[in-house]
Amino acid sequence: MDFLSTYHLQGLALGLCSFLIIGICHPIVIKGEYYYGLRFKWVFLLVGIVLCVSSLLVDSVLLSALMGVGAFSCFWGIKEMREQQERVRKGWFPRNPRRTYPWDKEK
Repeated sequence: MDFLSTYHLQGLALGLCSFLIIGICHPIVIKGEYYYGLRFKWVFLLVGIVLCVSSLLVDSVLLSALMGVGAFSCFWGIKEMREQQERVRKGWFPRNPRRTYPWDKEK
């Protein structure tokens, strides 16, 4: 941390880590929807709440900001779960053959 602040690299580190956190959340949404369906949104909610509370308890501005980015990326993941299910329905992503989907009940 001292290295980052000494060379004024905290902003770049925050930007890079934010990019990675957001980039990692998308495959988690895809895999979570594939294996667990919309039930996986509760994992995102729990992790998001834990990261929110943790960001309030950390003294480091950089770590607090990264936890905040992670928390709100998780909250965004909840929204993406429904959209991912719609993408599966349209055939843009593979569906799990071992799961039933809401639109299967309509037939």
